[in-house]
Amino acid sequence: MDNTDTTHTLKAVLFDVDGTLADTERDGHRPAFNAAFKEFELSWNWDIPLYGELLQVTGGKERIRFYIEKYQPDELKRNDLDEWIASLHKTKTRHFKQLMEQGEIPLRPGVKRLVRELRDRNVRVAIATTTTPENVTYLLESTLGSHASNFFDVIGAGDIVPQKKPAPDIYYWVLGQLQLKPSQCIAIEDSEHGLNAALAAGLPTVITVNHYTAQQNFSGAATVLSDLGEPDQAFTVLSDSPEMKDQQFVDVDVLEKLLVK
Repeated sequence: MDNTDTTHTLKAVLFDVDGTLADTERDGHRPAFNAAFKEFELSWNWDIPLYGELLQVTGGKERIRFYIEKYQPDELKRNDLDEWIASLHKTKTRHFKQLMEQGEIPLRPGVKRLVRELRDRNVRVAIATTTTPENVTYLLESTLGSHASNFFDVIGAGDIVPQKKPAPDIYYWVLGQLQLKPSQCIAIEDSEHGLNAALAAGLPTVITVNHYTAQQNFSGAATVLSDLGEPDQAFTVLSDSPEMKDQQFVDVDVLEKLLVK
């Protein structure tokens, strides 16, 4: 009988999407929102600083509602407000898809390499995001190929759970689908909201910052990095992480170290 304790053996990695797999927020979702506003004949424009503020609200439809409440309160008088927001968001998603199909937004350093290595090492790979399932599919297929969704054992996205990040619901859902314990998994995130969601679910979490999140509070993260790195393009370590000394890129062995940190 094998009595080996496998509780802390890495069984799965759970990836966030926007800002983590690719820098989709500033150069993808933001211009797609603006294109949708133009199509709806709205004078709204979400510039880079404003969008940074709006990113404090997770979920595209929720972000539109927050903006209306704060900056365009007259729109709250619409009788069909919920349906109108949903239609506006659907139009935005169409514009986002067009950007993806044009190959405008590549994966961040190390993402493709790590996903392939995880699969080669029989570590399961999952998505845990608040973006829509359509956006996930567009991004994966435009960067990893037409069958990219099959690379992931579980994809948790959109409104599949009642509360979005920083609530841990999406992580609980994905863990349930994987039938794994948090101690057997690592999350990879880019934001404070994402970190808080993952930590609330009991998941050790690697942070790779981006333009919008670099100054956020990442207390409790297993490590904070500029990106996942490549053999010829080392990451920058942004936190006190002895485990990352002499490392240039995140691989399965690095994640195993962080899991038992």
